[in-house]
Amino acid sequence: MLATQHNSLRRFWYPVARVMDVSDAPLAVTLLGEPLALWRIGENEFGVVRDKCPHRSAKLSNGWIDQGNLVCPYHGWTYNSNGSCVRIPQMPRKKPSNKIVVQNYQCKSKYGYIWVSLDEPLHDIPNFPEAENPLFYQIHEFMEVWNCSGLRILENGLDNSHFSFVHRKTFGLENPAPAPARYEDTDTGFNMYSNVIVNNPGLQKNNLGIESKETTRYMEHNWFIPFGRRMKIQYPNGLIHTIITWATPINERQSLFVQFAFRNDEDCHPNVEDIIAWDRAVTNEDRCVLETTDWNTPLTSNEEFHMASDMPGIKMRRKISAMFSQFDNENRA
Repeated sequence: MLATQHNSLRRFWYPVARVMDVSDAPLAVTLLGEPLALWRIGENEFGVVRDKCPHRSAKLSNGWIDQGNLVCPYHGWTYNSNGSCVRIPQMPRKKPSNKIVVQNYQCKSKYGYIWVSLDEPLHDIPNFPEAENPLFYQIHEFMEVWNCSGLRILENGLDNSHFSFVHRKTFGLENPAPAPARYEDTDTGFNMYSNVIVNNPGLQKNNLGIESKETTRYMEHNWFIPFGRRMKIQYPNGLIHTIITWATPINERQSLFVQFAFRNDEDCHPNVEDIIAWDRAVTNEDRCVLETTDWNTPLTSNEEFHMASDMPGIKMRRKISAMFSQFDNENRA
């Protein structure tokens, strides 16, 4: 699956930056192979345009911000959040032609991140119930480039059969039999439910407040087409650790791995650094393997072998393939 060759993938929201990282200077980001310039307009308002000035093609992300507008570093041509040129310093008494426009895109902030869609979105950014629940607090964990496809990241996130191998140093048990799962389709993907017995080593005992050598994860996965996931993990003591993972497609070979979490144990004064350290150890184990996989992930079922526990990945591939087909049929109509 070559992400930049499927225009339907442009019709989804992807997190591209943390709100706190966009300050008083433009930020260069890439989404689906499209270089973008992102900047802050106001306290919670942002603009995003193609990172190319239509005058002499200079990178707008190397410029600066003037009264909420983006200034090109080459000749000072200035653009608003709609992409319209509002000032040409060399012609101060003449209003710029309305034909001078740089392509702009939709963006919005949510959960502390800036999300961008390159075309009219098919769905809104999901509403995570923990974000509205005062019993939960949010932890910002990771935003980093992984050298693998978004589909590999997401199917791995719902794969119950890799724990004993990839995560043998953290929570995986020696028993390789995957926990059974049940599924239900949704308008935006599907849900997956399973109960998984896991190892509970020293650091995690402190994080969970559970002293037993093993414990059970009561897991609810929500997959959001194409590259998003909410994973709610509930433990026997009532602790809930919900992980949100998004794989923003940068280009064919790279994804921006974005992960944040919600927890309901603030009254216990947990050490947030220890929580992040545990999730870091787990994600590093995944990354080590995933970056060795083929980045051009096949969508057809006959290019790789499969087993029963691969069903989440198979369902993802089928739904993405159906979306591509529907999009192509609509464009041909």
